Parts: sequence; C-alpha cells; structure tokens
Amino acid sequence: MARRGRKSTTSDPASDVLPDLAATGGRWAPLDERQITMIGEAAVEILTTIGVTDAPNTLVEVIGNAGGKFVGDSLFYPKDLIERAIKDGPDTILLAGQLPEHDLKVGGTASYTGTGGAAPNVFDGDKDEYRFSTLADLYAAARLADALPHIHFFSRSLVARDVEDPLDFDLATAAASLLGTSKHVMVQAAESAHVTEIASLCYAIAGGEDQFRARPFLSLNINHAVPPLRMHIESIQVMDAAVRAGIPVHCNVFGQLGASSPVTLAGSVAQTLAETLAGIAFVHALDPHASRIAGPRPMITDLRTGGMAGGAGEQAMATGMAAQVLAYWNMPCSVIAGATDSKSADFQAGYEKTLTVQSALQAGANLITQAAGAQAGLMGVDYGAMVADNDMLGAILRGNVLPEVSNETLALKAISEVVVGEGHFLGRPETYARMRSDFLYPEIADRSPIEEWESTDRFDMGQRASLVARGVLENHWPSHGPSDIRAHYMQRFGLSNGPA
Repeated sequence: MARRGRKSTTSDPASDVLPDLAATGGRWAPLDERQITMIGEAAVEILTTIGVTDAPNTLVEVIGNAGGKFVGDSLFYPKDLIERAIKDGPDTILLAGQLPEHDLKVGGTASYTGTGGAAPNVFDGDKDEYRFSTLADLYAAARLADALPHIHFFSRSLVARDVEDPLDFDLATAAASLLGTSKHVMVQAAESAHVTEIASLCYAIAGGEDQFRARPFLSLNINHAVPPLRMHIESIQVMDAAVRAGIPVHCNVFGQLGASSPVTLAGSVAQTLAETLAGIAFVHALDPHASRIAGPRPMITDLRTGGMAGGAGEQAMATGMAAQVLAYWNMPCSVIAGATDSKSADFQAGYEKTLTVQSALQAGANLITQAAGAQAGLMGVDYGAMVADNDMLGAILRGNVLPEVSNETLALKAISEVVVGEGHFLGRPETYARMRSDFLYPEIADRSPIEEWESTDRFDMGQRASLVARGVLENHWPSHGPSDIRAHYMQRFGLSNGPA
C-alpha cells in the first residue's frame, strides 16, 4: 500500500536540507509488513463498514458525491476514495517559515520537533506555581521558541485565557504566534468564519493571497473527529474553509486507549487511523492537491485513574505503530510526543520525553508536537522546560544523523600513524576539523568536572534552564514581517515591543 512517484504540493518546495542536524527517522520498525497491512486494512474497513456518526451536511454531501452512503445516522466512506487519498495525495508538503531558513519540507524520512498542547496554565518561576495563561504568555512562548534552534516550529502551546471573545481569541492567538516567531506557526480556529480572518492576516503578512499560498507559514490544527467515530460539525466546516483559503490542515484525532478507543494497542491505533483518514479523505475529495497532514494521537490512559499517561512505554509503542503505518503509506504525518505527566523539568520529565520523542522520530513521524515545554499531562507549559527540552531535542536529532562509513571515516591510515606516533588523536588536523561539524555540544546539560561543579551553585538542569529562559525572554524581541502590520496587531492585542 506504499505510495510511489508523487509530487509535492508546491512548485517551489523547501530545500532538500533537513533540519539543523539532518535527522533521519523511520529506522525503528515495531510492526512487520503483515501487521502494518492488517492495521491499515482494519482502518479502511472501519470507515467503509462501521462508518462515522454526527456527520454534518457538508461532509455528507462531499463524501456522498464521491460514492459514499449515508444510512440512518451513519456515513460510510467509499473504499476507492480512501485508497485515492492514500495513493494520490501529496507525499511532501511545504510548511514555510516567514523566513526561508525555517522552511519545513514535511514527508519522507524528515523529522521536525516543536511545541504544542494548548495548555491553560503556565509555570510562574517567581512564585514556584502554575497560574492561568494569558496572551502575553503565549507571545512569550513564541519568542522563546523563535530563539531555540532545535524547536523547528511553533504550535500554539498556551491558551490566552484573558481573551474572551471567540473571534478575538483565535485571531489574537494567530497574531501573537506569528509576531513572536518567524518559524512555521500552527494554530486552531473555532468556527469557519474565523478562518477568513486568520487568512486575511496571513495574506497581509505575505504580501498577497498568492504569495501565502505559495509559501504557507501558518497551518491549522483541526480535531475533526471525537472518538469513537463521531465527527465534529464545526471542525469539518473549519477544514472546508481552510482548504478553500489555501491553509494547510492537520487532520488530528486525539483518542484515549481504553476510554474512547479499544484497550488493545492494535485496536486503538486502527480506530485512530480510521478517524484520521476520515478527515484526510474529506480533504482529498475537496481538493486532491490540498496540503494535508495526518495527525493520529492514540494516547494512553492510566486505567487506575482515568488520567492520561503521556510518558508511558505503551505511549511510545502506540505512537510508533501509527507513525509506521503512515510512513508505509508515504503520508506526511504529525504525532504527539513529550507529553510528560511531571509538573517540573525533572528526572521524570527527562526520561518520559526522551522515550516518546526518540521512538516517534525513529518510527517515522515527520512532525513531533508537544516535544518542548509541555508539562503536567499537557495542562501546563514551563519556559525553563522549553530550554531544557531544546538541549534534549538537539541530542535526539544528533543521535539520528546517519553515520558516514567510507574509507576516509574508517581512518585506517590515521590509526596506523597514531599507533607508532603520539598514541592519541587529539592533535591531528582531522580531529580539529571535525570538532564542530561532527559534534553537538549541549547548552544546558552539565559536563563539568566534579571539582568545578562543587565550586559552583550546584544548580540542576531545570534551574539552569529557567535562568536561561528568563534571559532570552528579557532580550529576544523579534521584528520580522511588515512593520505596519506588526504595529497594528501589537497595539490591537496589547503586546509588547520590548522590555517595559
């Protein structure tokens, strides 16, 4: 069922250079080909024989025109539409930055890491507690992401709880994110009418609608289905409006194993993929060339409490299974990884995030959201954790740069010379030459000798990261984009241009 020979959705795609460290995913295969086929066929069968409910008129009409059937309360998708969406949809999608150096070429084995979560709380380091998040906090998170090199995109990570009007909320979120970073931005829209306002903002920044369509620097996260297999009316309308506006869409489904999806990993992943395909096929029927990204989120439930267990080993496997099926289909995809249940940037956060982010990348996920700063089961964001996670992400990305094996790198001549010479390689020219090109040195992690550490304040990584985050937020004030548009939206939504 793998796809072959399809073209990207833009005539001017991003360069072939992968993220800063050229990380290559898709090297871990928890499923064999037979298992991939079984899960993929089960997902298709769910849509064709079980169907979805609560389908709005727009969805019923579009899927019906493509050969689907609406019987009773259920909408059944035609198998050939699903297969066309898998086989003929774009296998590479450009998610541009406002600056070209931040362009993401999503597809194949490229893996990118970023933020996400839409948390309602932010950690206040001065008071050592979480508080309700505001638009200013969201803007700060975007500015911090803009400065951290291993955060490749900014997916809205905080909720502006001080903005009450629904339209203002969506528009302010988009504006604060776009003004805060020149990297690609992902936001949401509650209603289709809001998509028009967000698109107008994007067109103005880009210098016109055509310019934005050629280089879309904003995309929409759309949770179009409510598991199990119920469609969300407003989200389907948002998806329709986004496709018509030339905004790339993320067809996301957030289900919980044992609660809103089956308790088995295979069943949960199959259902989640089916729900994801329900959105992908809808977009394909609207416009076969539209930019769409599959976003399955089969999340693990702690069955003792009913709460989410985003850092569990089972979570790594569920995400890996979904990513592997989508990689087999050659379909650009996004997953959640890094959703630690820890409330601080501590040992638990470190191992839970590393486990899930590393396995998601190695299973073939193209976009890994919630990978930086998300804490407390996605209910909070910690700026210090964003900085610490940037170090973690750099190490993970570096660990997935494929090694070069050649006569030069086997270094037999150097070995023979050192054995009869100095007895070490430290002074050799190739060692100096590769010192920077071949190694990534952490910014926050401690590699100092014990004696040096004992003479300092002995801060742990979380404490050091919090200090760095504070310094960045005091000094990093982006100024990209048209100055008149920046000034208008900064004033409209009360955002700061710099320190008071």
